[in-house]
Amino acid sequence: MRVAVFGAGYAGLTAARRLERNLPPEADLVVVDQHDYHLVLHEIHRAIRRPSVADALRVPLEEPLDWATIREARVTDIDPAAGEATLDGEETLDYDAGIVALGSEAAFYDLPGVEAHATPLKSLDDAADIRADFLDAVDEGGETTVVVGGAGLSGVQTAGELTALAREEGVAEEVTVHLLEQAAAVAPNFPENFQRTVADELTERGVTIRTLATVTEADEKTVTLDDGTEIDSDVFVWTGGIRGPDALDGERPVVKARLRLADDTFVVGDAGRLVDADGSAVPAASQSAIRAARVAAENVERLVEHELAGGAGFEPRLDAFQFDSPGWLVSVGDGAVAQVGGVVLTGPAAIALKTSIGAGHLTSVGAIEQAVDLVTEELDLATGASPDADVPDDPVDTLDWNDGDAENGGAE
Repeated sequence: MRVAVFGAGYAGLTAARRLERNLPPEADLVVVDQHDYHLVLHEIHRAIRRPSVADALRVPLEEPLDWATIREARVTDIDPAAGEATLDGEETLDYDAGIVALGSEAAFYDLPGVEAHATPLKSLDDAADIRADFLDAVDEGGETTVVVGGAGLSGVQTAGELTALAREEGVAEEVTVHLLEQAAAVAPNFPENFQRTVADELTERGVTIRTLATVTEADEKTVTLDDGTEIDSDVFVWTGGIRGPDALDGERPVVKARLRLADDTFVVGDAGRLVDADGSAVPAASQSAIRAARVAAENVERLVEHELAGGAGFEPRLDAFQFDSPGWLVSVGDGAVAQVGGVVLTGPAAIALKTSIGAGHLTSVGAIEQAVDLVTEELDLATGASPDADVPDDPVDTLDWNDGDAENGGAE
């Protein structure tokens, strides 16, 4: 019996590691990803300013996985009813139970010129391109204008990194960073006190925030808003929303609390629009992806055991996913903002929490060396952080946090 996990991001890797521990020996486990490594996606904004951090954000899949078969291939189609996936557009992979954890792609909403002239932030290559575009623009001399479309957490972090990079390059006075958001506040999907603090941190670092600003089109040098305003743009970064993976035709299907797409195929993470046991929409965030993956893996285990026992009688009862966030985190240049319950933290406390969570995730998947490297980079970047900060004693608990991988409110 073959169990397949499609995607090795937060959700996919979490599910695969649990399945390795709990699947019966009669089951085969295949993990398919377009890369041979797990990417710590919520930290890739750091690579804009510190390219050296890239190595710490890539974890070879052979390190956290023990016995699963790893297939490096792009999943181009999934037919859950047939239990088939198409790899690289030609090979068919049959499976008996599967978890779709392919993440999301940047959504450009068919806005004229936006996809052609903006760079998203979905990979380390994107971070390298943003850095190169910024440095090229600065090298030309004169005023440099950066536009970041979308002030969700990814947009906030990108704007923060670029203002910090301008300062480090000694050109802060010549660089203007505009952060655009179509909603009435930055971080629009989050509590108001968190929003206000994030806006204050951005403003303090020189970011120009424009809310109620909807992008309608762009060309090589200009971003146009719905009110007719044209903003000069030497560098254009797009963090204005997400769509589903190509394997699901760009859609993010709605899945209810048991996370079932069809038959024995489940969807977790950004690949779907998850609804929890209370009927509430679940945010597209690393913490929700990891928690949902645990539930999906448990449900797959029950179905596999039932089938291997002959499949007689009623199907086993499946668990329902209940989402309850312990808090939210976002980097803003050298600083950070954290919300724990109703309390919002900034300064060294937020920085220490941010650092421990990133390192904790790496430690939890066995990437100790990468965790140390990431802590070193974070503390080097952070003002006022202690060089003696510890990796948390219980790193798995830190995975229940989110620090920057939420779906953006959008600026389309």
